[in-house]
Order: sequence, then structure tokens, then C-alpha cells
Amino acid sequence: MHRSFWLEQALARTADDANSLRGAVTGDVAIVGGGFVGLWTALMIKRRDPAVDVCIVEADVCGGGASGRNGGFVMTWWPKIASLTTLFGGGEALRLVRASEAAIDEIENFCSEHAPEAEFRRGGWLWTATTAAQLGAWDKVVARADALAPGTFHRPDPQEVAGRSGSPQHLAGVFEPSNATVQPAALARAMRRYALELGVRVFERSKVTRIDRGTTVTLITAQGSIRAPSVVIATNAWAAALPPLRNKLFVISSDMIATEPIADRLDDIGWTQGEAISDSQTLVCYYRTTAEGRIAFGKGGWTIGFGGRVRRAMHRDATRASMVTRDFHRYYPMLRTVKITHDWAGPIDRTHNSLPIFGRLYGDANIHYGVGWSGNGVGPSVVGGKILASLALGRDDEWSQCGFVTATARSFPPEPIRFVGAHVVREAIIRKRGGRGAREAATTARCRALKARADRS
Repeated sequence: MHRSFWLEQALARTADDANSLRGAVTGDVAIVGGGFVGLWTALMIKRRDPAVDVCIVEADVCGGGASGRNGGFVMTWWPKIASLTTLFGGGEALRLVRASEAAIDEIENFCSEHAPEAEFRRGGWLWTATTAAQLGAWDKVVARADALAPGTFHRPDPQEVAGRSGSPQHLAGVFEPSNATVQPAALARAMRRYALELGVRVFERSKVTRIDRGTTVTLITAQGSIRAPSVVIATNAWAAALPPLRNKLFVISSDMIATEPIADRLDDIGWTQGEAISDSQTLVCYYRTTAEGRIAFGKGGWTIGFGGRVRRAMHRDATRASMVTRDFHRYYPMLRTVKITHDWAGPIDRTHNSLPIFGRLYGDANIHYGVGWSGNGVGPSVVGGKILASLALGRDDEWSQCGFVTATARSFPPEPIRFVGAHVVREAIIRKRGGRGAREAATTARCRALKARADRS
């Protein structure tokens, strides 16, 4: 499998000591998925009751999925405040957003104590407009936020937005100062290391091929099995393959590139305060700098999965990488000569409202899931870990009874309707963007032809 820049860097720092599942194992709680959600769940269980025997089973290595491929934006749920208030009302929405703010503090503390290599930096989040059509895209969110917590978003003038982002392509924006960035794969690997120190058993390169339900659940892999009375599903996009979740999740790709280190050039253009930046396109661009002076630039939504499939092209696609590079050059034309050293991609599990969903798989009281992070899981996964820990331990508390658990998740239309519809909407967006209809349409058609050939191979 092609590795992200983040994971390649993180694995180079430590020996690969993956321990595959072999033979029959028993435990108190078994967690499927070794990313942020699964790891935080394990750590939260151990925090509450160190005697609980927790096992994690991961198909690849911890951090091999979305947790090691994302942009490393540690964000709150403030951008989702409109959806949260619609679902839960103002009181519960504010409580959950405050929990997501506290999660950033928890990650900062964890990095300080256990993961300095994760490069935690609180530089805030700059939400920008890069075309006239995007101006004011944040107005509804900012108004809802101001009603609950005045001053959450700052409104810098356009000159400051252009200056802080390092490019006059950014016409306006709002700023949320609590957000941070991390080296995400380094954080995931450090969490794995700490979980092992606490006694969590971690089995990597052990794909679960079957779930045998019952009072005691059995997870079957190619060379072994885990039996536990309580199971947590934390596989994110891969959960879309499970029949009960297939119509609740939509799988899309997100593609990233990374430049060579260019700290001096960043100084020249003024992008020096560590801001995480997003534009306001539907197919969003997101970008940040790293501790060694690289730019990591990503774009979401190019490839769409059919029926919950994580297609081969979702791991890497050279044509999509070139399109991401083109957007990078459009925003930073002064950096066209900078070398692109890495590109990668990964699947994202989107829900109907871009908020995570929690529940009981097949309605079973002892199999819980927390999926659908929709590209914003680094910070909120801490909250997800608290929710899933309470559910797995059978606790009746603020987390097991929170709005995410009691809400009913909306479903997408069945296949092939949603697949065809998603392509129509996506291509209409691409044609419309920036007035470059014919060229964008031709590029999209060429991309689809390449992906179709890849799917047949």
C-alpha cells in the first residue's frame, strides 16, 4: 500500500514491530480499527478502569488509514454548529462543541508528555474565500456561533487574511484561534506506543473477515480470532462495507501533496504563524505548513466509492495529484518552482450532515460503532473515544446519553442512485468553478476514463 508522507516519516523514526493476531485470544473489549478513534477509545477505557483487558485489531498498521493520511488539522466542531443546533438544540450543541475545544487541549497535553515528534502547534484555522462566489460562505456558521459564544470567530480585514495566508488569492476570511496542527501519523504511532505501555494488546496486519455475533462476539481474521463480550467498530470509511451502515456512509477520496522544505520562501511570503487554511469550495482545498517548512496541500471529493467500496484509486492517483498541484499553484503562483516531493490519497467516510454517527451494529447491545468523521476526526476523535468507552463499558453517563448516541442518522438513497447523483453534482460543481467550464469538463472526463480503466485492472 502506498504510504502518506506523514506515515513514511513516522515509521522511519521507529522499528516496525507489528504483532499480527495468531491463534485464539480473549479479552474484555475488542476494538476494530487502530486509528485515532480506536486508540482514543482504548486509552479512555484504560483511564476509567485500568483492569479492563482491551484488544485492538487493525487491518494495516496503526495510523495506516485516515489517521495517518489527513491534513493534520486539529479542529473543533464550531464549523458544524448549524447542523449541531438543528439536531440537538443550542444547549447540547454548545456542550459538544466545548468538548471538542477541550479535546484540543487534551491532544496538546498528550503530545507534550508522550509525543513531541507529533509537532503540535496551535496556529488557529483560517476559513477563506478565494473567489467572489465564496465570499460570506461562513456567515451562517459565524452567526450561530456568536449567538452561543460571542467572539468565537475573529473577522480579520482582507489585507490581514492575504498576509497571514501568504497569498493575495485569499480575498477574505474568518479566523478560529483554538485550532491546531499535528503530524497525524506521528500522533497515531505515539498513541499506539502509550496504549501498549498501559497494557492494551494491539494486533496489526490482521484484517477482520467475519464477525460472529452473540453474547460473546468473535472477530475472525486470517490467522486467529478474538472473543470479547463487548466490541467497538472504529474503522471509518471501511465501515461502509458493513450492511447496516452502507446507506448511512458515503465514501470519497481526499488527495494530498507535500512540497520540499521551503522555510525561507514561507518567510518571504509571510505564511509564518502556523495557520491551518481552508477555502470555501464544495470540493474543499485545505493546507498548512510543517515544522520543517513544507507545505502540505489537500483537496477532497475527487473519487466516489460505489456501495461503500474503498477503491484502489483512493489510495493514490497520479492524475488527481496533478490536479491538486494545479490548485496549489493557483493559490501560490509564486511557488511554482518548488518541488513536490510526495503525493498520496485516502478514503473519507461522509455522513448526510458531515457529523459522526454512533449506534449499535445490527441493533446488538454489545457491538457499538462510531464512524462518519467526514474529514474532521483528528480533534473530535477524543470525544468519540469518550463516547465509545462509555458504551463499551455499559456506563450510563453524559457520553453514553449524549446527542450523537440518541440521534437517528439519516440515510443516503440506495445504489446506484446516489453514485450517479453524486457524480452529476460533482461534475456540475467542477464545471462551474472559476468559469473554466470546458477545460474542467475535459479534465473530469479524462479522469473518469482513467479511473474506469483502473477499476477494470
